[in-house]
Amino acid sequence: MQDETMQEPKPDARAAEPTFSKTPKRAAMSGWLGGALEYYDFFIYAQAAALVFPTLFFPKGDATVAIIASLATFGVGYVARPIGAVVLGHLSDTMGRKRILLICMLVIGLSTTAIAFLPAYAAIGWLAPALLTLLRLIQGFAVGGEIAGASTMVVEHAPFGRRGFFGSFALQGVQAGQLIAAAIFLPLAAAMPQDAFHSWGWRIPFLLSLVVLLVGYLIRRGVEETPVFREEVAEGEVVRSPLKAAFKENGVNILRVFLMSNINVVPVTVTVFGATYATSAAYGNGFSATNFLWITVITNIVSLIFVPVFGAMSDRIGRRITCGTGIFGSAVLSIPFLYFISVGNEIMAMVFAVLMAGVLYSSHNSAYAAFYQELFTARTRVSGFALPFNVGTALGAFMPTIFAVLAPPGTNVPVIVGAMIVGIGVLAAAAAFSAKETSRIPMSELGKKDARPLSPAEYKRARSDDAGAATMTSSTSQQAPDGRAR
Repeated sequence: MQDETMQEPKPDARAAEPTFSKTPKRAAMSGWLGGALEYYDFFIYAQAAALVFPTLFFPKGDATVAIIASLATFGVGYVARPIGAVVLGHLSDTMGRKRILLICMLVIGLSTTAIAFLPAYAAIGWLAPALLTLLRLIQGFAVGGEIAGASTMVVEHAPFGRRGFFGSFALQGVQAGQLIAAAIFLPLAAAMPQDAFHSWGWRIPFLLSLVVLLVGYLIRRGVEETPVFREEVAEGEVVRSPLKAAFKENGVNILRVFLMSNINVVPVTVTVFGATYATSAAYGNGFSATNFLWITVITNIVSLIFVPVFGAMSDRIGRRITCGTGIFGSAVLSIPFLYFISVGNEIMAMVFAVLMAGVLYSSHNSAYAAFYQELFTARTRVSGFALPFNVGTALGAFMPTIFAVLAPPGTNVPVIVGAMIVGIGVLAAAAAFSAKETSRIPMSELGKKDARPLSPAEYKRARSDDAGAATMTSSTSQQAPDGRAR
């Protein structure tokens, strides 16, 4: 992946792009680190909610009630995401992507670090889960603007015909963040005595969030505002109410993004409900916490490899088939994954976790960063993406709590939970396959009802011209203070 200051090629009049310069590599690195921070925090919170918080932040008594309450504190962070999506999406579409993303990163990192200092229930009673919930809400508010804004930043800097590939790096950062977190959680859980880990060892990963925050902030600060937004400002096309405009112009696509985003239930099933189902004494399936963490680690390593592969594939074969196939296939495999947990078969549980969340879900996960944005115009892009995406992922995040209620210990969990996931997958896949194919539509035409994809010949020529422009400008161009190439 080259770092270039370049201008989008113009294969024909319809494919004309903004004349502002682009820096794809730096934008991709910024998105990668933003995703890493968000999901580093996500992973350590999810694992702590499944393995530590039920006994630490809630009163002793009914184990099932403690599990449900702990998973609810995980899910409640997603309640704030739609609010953050509306507020931060509006600001991103009216004030610019970069400055809002810097705020998002700071709030996510600092709220996560603060969790490390929370006293347990034994020390301050119900104030402990109340403070935990408050910090989770603050974190969720900022996350509501992070992934939509970060992937918009990457895609709007990306070369024509490679938006899927470059956009996938924001999602590869998601997998990397979980791996970094697991690399810290695993040795702590394995090497420390259980009492020490439950007392203070679990706090270490939350403290180390500051390191990820510092690196990410320094890199993101050096990325230029996107050329697409600067062009909007230069032409006076910034709208006062982007979300209202998005509903008016692309209301059906908002529904599609919501339905597709519900498939977030797949990775949440592995990392949150799967961990609880496998390791909880109440369910009695006998998995150790350390062994199940290894399932999560291997799944994320596989996903880390496949995400850019599928992202590039979506540029070749299209977003719809890449997303739709991954959505449906990953949902179906949830049934054998849960079945092998229920019979205590760790090897087969790992195999199906890898196939479900590491391979098939990555097919969707790699392409949606570009696909969801390409359904909207530049002036409504972050708002149109952020709200339905965060509402959909919020529903997915609460599903472990719903699973724990509808499939408590003693019930046929693989059938009950698996059927629910497959139902969600059918609706999400239908939304993907019913959308317009966007991978070959020029950036300036995206979101318009009359937009027509380039013909195969035009598309091939555009990619070729863009590659030539990148090679030339990477060695000869400089960037002027106003952001234009000179």
